[in-house]
Parts: sequence; C-alpha cells; structure tokens
Amino acid sequence: MFQKIIVRLPNWIGDFVMATPVLTDLRRRFPTARITAMCPWPICELLKQDPAIDDLLCFSQCENDSVKRQNLLNIIQKLRMGKYDLGVLLTNSFSSAWWFRLGRVKRRLGYALDWRSLLLTDRMEPPETKIHQVDFYKYLMQPLGIPISETAPRLFFSDEEEEEAKKLLCERGYRLGQPLIGINPGAAYGTAKCWPPERFRALAMRFLQDKDLFILFFGDVQTAPLVNEICDGLPERVINLAGTTNLRELACLIKNCNVLVTNDSGPMHIGAALHTPIVALFGSTDDLITGPWGQKEAVINKHLGCSPCFKRTCSTDFCCMNKIEVEEVAKKALERRKKRV
Repeated sequence: MFQKIIVRLPNWIGDFVMATPVLTDLRRRFPTARITAMCPWPICELLKQDPAIDDLLCFSQCENDSVKRQNLLNIIQKLRMGKYDLGVLLTNSFSSAWWFRLGRVKRRLGYALDWRSLLLTDRMEPPETKIHQVDFYKYLMQPLGIPISETAPRLFFSDEEEEEAKKLLCERGYRLGQPLIGINPGAAYGTAKCWPPERFRALAMRFLQDKDLFILFFGDVQTAPLVNEICDGLPERVINLAGTTNLRELACLIKNCNVLVTNDSGPMHIGAALHTPIVALFGSTDDLITGPWGQKEAVINKHLGCSPCFKRTCSTDFCCMNKIEVEEVAKKALERRKKRV
C-alpha cells in the first residue's frame, strides 16, 4: 500500500482538466495515502479546494537558462524531501520522468514514450486503439488496480468565489437570471483551431437580436487583442473580460453561462467539467480524442478529408472551419442554452 503519492499533471489547461479524474480514482483506491499534485503555475491554482489531494507542488516555467536551472534544482529538492513511494506521470515527456528519477521517487509509473522507458520502474504501452484523452489518462492506472472508471473531469470552487463572479457580472450591467452566452474565440495551440474572428463577431450580433440576452467574451492576455477587435463597437450587453481574469475567476464565470461557444481549448474543457452546455467548433483537431467530455452532441465538425491535421496553422484554404456557418452555430447554441435554465 502506498503512503505518499505524487501525480505529475499535464502543462496545458485542457489536458490538465481531462486528467483530473485520475486524482479522484487514486483517492478512492488509496484513501489513507498522502497525495500531492504537481503542475506548473498558474494551472495549479485550479486545484485549490480539491478534496482528492493533500498538497500542491507548483513550479514556474521560465525560458531563462539560469532561472530554469535554479527552478529545476528546487523541484528536485522538493521531490527528495517528499520521499514519495509512487509517482504517476500523466505527462509523456522525457524531462518529467527524469525529474522523478532525480527526485528519488521510488516507483515511477508512466507511458513508455519519448525514450524514457529506462527512467520508469512501471511502464505502460499506450492503448492501441483511439480513445478519448480522459480515458487515455485512466488507462495508465490499471497497474495500480484501478480500472478505467466513469469518473468525469471536475473542478472545485468556494461559494465565495462563485458569488464574486456573479458580482463582477452585475458590475458590468448584467442582471442575474438574464440569458448569458459565453464566447471563447481563442485557443492556445494555434490559429488552425480557431473559427474566424469575423464569424464570432457575426455570431454575437445574431445573439443580440434577443434584447434580454447578454454575451460574455473570454480570453487570456495573448488573445485579448483579438477579442477586443471582435467586440469593438458592439452594444453594452457584450461584456469583454479577455485578459482580466485569473483561471479560477474564469471558471466561475463560465459556470454562470447558459451555454459556451468555443474552439477546442482549455476553457471548453473547464466548461464541460462544470456541466455548462457547450458548442464546440472543431476542425484541425479530433473531437473523438479531445471533445468536451460527456457532451458529444456539442460538437460541430465537418470531418473533411484534410482533418484532423493537428497543425498549428492551416497551409491551404482553412475549409474545415470556413464551412461552419454562423447560423448553424447560433441555432445549436440557442438549442443547448435550454439545457441550463
């Protein structure tokens, strides 16, 4: 029986959210173990309030070589001080396995990928068939006596945080109970995942035909200029919070939406984990692998011959996204809005 377990969670927000069921399943399997979750800042902030873990090991990612070296030394020291008897690697990189080896984690469980097999004490071959990313993480748990479960991605927030999100909306003119549609026009991996910005603007104008409806635009600091351009000149019932919220605030705001229209992105997975009805626009990526968990009907994907290509930018005519029409998205969003009253 393991006494101290550390779980290395993924670096990307969407992958991180899809990996959260592993924490729940580990807690059920090892109820008396002390479980530490390890992931980069600021993603680690999303694990505050999580009842499945006892500790958080957060670290910063930095491009500066000297700072990066010092950060690595700090991580190795913390791993050694933790005296973990099991490390679960939900990342597939060589470096993450190397960290656990240097940190003297006794048993190191992970997929035999990226030339790291010799660094693992318990190695698993990836599944041979295509499965959803949530199940891909769960599949790794089988050597621990944890079968693939029905556990869904989940996030936890305090009542105070949720009230602060409502207060923020009201400060922008929103009245509780009015229809609220969230729109997330960005995606971290690249423009090939993104519906054209002019379509998002046209979609907002279509929604605004309902005089009681409010629209809430999301985005991080990098996509804020794009969102500002989309929102320029739109009525006051359009609330633009791009680049102004942290991840926990973002999640609480998404939870308030009647529906979220989004590209394949981190906010899409946050919304799915919070049971917000989703309309997910897919082109370059595969919704069978990274679609919103539990909401297959949410996806719009034209399944063209060139997709999924998994490219960051489109080298042709971007037809996979251009074939998704504004009215098609509006109709599905208004239908799915009824899922949450």
